[in-house]
Amino acid sequence: MTLEDPKLDWTARRRQATRREILDAAWETARTDGWEGLTLRRVAERVGMRAPSLYSHYASKAAIVDAMFGAAWQELDDEMAQLESELPDDPRAALLLVARSAFGFFTSEPVRHTLMNLIAVPGFVPSEESYAPSVRNLDRLRRLLTRCGITEAAGVDLWTALIGGLTSQQIANDPGGDRWARLVPRAVAMYADQFGLPRSV
Repeated sequence: MTLEDPKLDWTARRRQATRREILDAAWETARTDGWEGLTLRRVAERVGMRAPSLYSHYASKAAIVDAMFGAAWQELDDEMAQLESELPDDPRAALLLVARSAFGFFTSEPVRHTLMNLIAVPGFVPSEESYAPSVRNLDRLRRLLTRCGITEAAGVDLWTALIGGLTSQQIANDPGGDRWARLVPRAVAMYADQFGLPRSV
């Protein structure tokens, strides 16, 4: 059987589709039952499998969570990559666009935010492969901030604390609302002032 064999290609596509279906089921389980309710049995039920059958696709629950973590960060990095090519020249306008995009990404899916930025599953440590997109995203953020004139190392930490704090407040205290979303422009303006960025004309 060669690599060009249609049957082999179909099998590989089918396996990939099944793995995606399993991850979709895992996300849905986490949304409805919480991270503590994410079990192989519940995921298997959602895809019409028996729990042992999942092992032919993922070695453990930790492997499923690891794949979810990597996919979530890849999704954000893809979004930020697109945004990077569309940023306005004005530093403050660019920062606001990045902030709104990140805030919207995290608040639109609280379960995903918890896995990416908090301790969703006690003891979970991402693999090097699944952690790679988060590293790329951090490098991209550094480039974006540098492009806006912020080169101080603390600039990244302050930015992530700012966006993370607003996100957590929104999710915890006004889910589906805009109480903290309305504060994003003011928070970005304060951040820009802190680093002495020129005011928009």
